[in-house]
Amino acid sequence: MILSSKKLLAGVALVVATAQPVLAQLNFESGNTQRVQNSSDPRNRAKIHTELGAMYFQAGNNAVALDELRIALNADSGYYQAYSVRGLVHAGLKEYAKAEDDFQRALSMAPNDPEVNNNYGWFLCETGKERQSIAYFLNALKSPLYETPDRAYANAGTCALKANDIDGAQGYLLKAVELARDGAPLARLQLAKLFYRRNILEESRIYLNDAVKQMEPPTAEALWLGLRLERKLGNRVAEGSYASQLRSRYPTSAEYQEFLKGKFE
Repeated sequence: MILSSKKLLAGVALVVATAQPVLAQLNFESGNTQRVQNSSDPRNRAKIHTELGAMYFQAGNNAVALDELRIALNADSGYYQAYSVRGLVHAGLKEYAKAEDDFQRALSMAPNDPEVNNNYGWFLCETGKERQSIAYFLNALKSPLYETPDRAYANAGTCALKANDIDGAQGYLLKAVELARDGAPLARLQLAKLFYRRNILEESRIYLNDAVKQMEPPTAEALWLGLRLERKLGNRVAEGSYASQLRSRYPTSAEYQEFLKGKFE
């Protein structure tokens, strides 16, 4: 399975929560990152360059991301967060053996770190090891200091659904919606998919509508589900609207190709 940066980022938690304030401070103080390079605190240098690496990865610049992470680990080879982020970059580049190695190094240093467990769980899920991934999401949830437990619940639900554990998926996803502070559009989309599979169509529509309202723009996955859902419900106007959006926004997507082939199920 090929992983894209966008798909990986949907489920992971990069160490970029403080990246913008750090960058703003650096620009204000010196106009460049020279002060970071000359910092006498190796851990601080590693932290900042890891944040920079994560930001470049988010922007799709994998080469620079890897360079920043190399600098981070040269500054402090024990900064496990850098291995975790580098694992995601390697995964995005389809360098799965290198990704596995980086995640294992991070886990060996911090076996109970929630972000490392969440990121590795998502990597496993996206590389065809959905059932194995659940244990890592649950391990992330054991930490009382985990700031985004809804993310791990959503990931566990998404991966359980891929593994055809429908009951488990529903429980995880409902918990994600309960805990989320951002409306949980991705968890709601997965719940919509789950209820669609169970043929509980009105419930599926409720969760899908909630998810789409929070997306800008809605994903191809959401539009394709909406198209098939409204087709089953017999709402041709809504079906046509979803089809039009899918065509205009994502003409090269796998979902639109399925639509052209008439593969609605």
